[in-house]
Amino acid sequence: MPAQREGLRVPESNFRTRVNSAWRDVSSADIFGGRTVVLFALPGAFTPTCSSAQLPRYNELYDSFAAQGVDEIVCLSVNDAFVMDAWKADQHADRITFLPDGNGDFSRGMGMLVDKRHLGFDQRSWRYAMLVRDGVIEKMFIEPEKDGDPFEVSDADTMLRYLGGTAPPDVLLFTRPGCSHCVRAKALLAEKGLTWAELPTSPRILRALPGARSTPQVFINGQHIGGADELAAWLGA
Repeated sequence: MPAQREGLRVPESNFRTRVNSAWRDVSSADIFGGRTVVLFALPGAFTPTCSSAQLPRYNELYDSFAAQGVDEIVCLSVNDAFVMDAWKADQHADRITFLPDGNGDFSRGMGMLVDKRHLGFDQRSWRYAMLVRDGVIEKMFIEPEKDGDPFEVSDADTMLRYLGGTAPPDVLLFTRPGCSHCVRAKALLAEKGLTWAELPTSPRILRALPGARSTPQVFINGQHIGGADELAAWLGA
């Protein structure tokens, strides 16, 4: 597994970015100097775990990080600026700074450049997250060396807890049109000031959820808690 670098300075590197259709060089000092930055690095833009879990949650929790004194949240990948800009637009992740490490220089300097040729990726970054204060790495969360694409410790909630912040729950509702219990579940969440993601469902999807017979079905922080009654109990409503 790539080694910890806590207490060390980030490597000096130059990033070729695009601003208003023009090239702009950005240095490590520009990103990290005199500032508190959370950076999360990942194997590739548009890849499943990065697009469905890691990136969206950092974007969602931006205000919670800012409340803990974080000046900027940076997403880094060994991709070029065009790919990173297209991914940012696709994800609507306007609160995150996308940093293209196209040649892998920063990842190499971090000791995080790994061989992904078996996937046709050539050299890519290992998945990790770190807190950097004025260019010095205070804390790193490095994914364990396992087969596949481990995503266990570099998530936004883990980093926010380290900073002493509290994240709002990650709520997912499986719903269907005309469902009065779905309306009730959303009203319960709204009363508590909570947001949610919503997925229209079908009988086939419901059959795949243990114990689910009707909508809504509620997941909180990835855990299936049940329907509207169970949500009310969870919320103390």
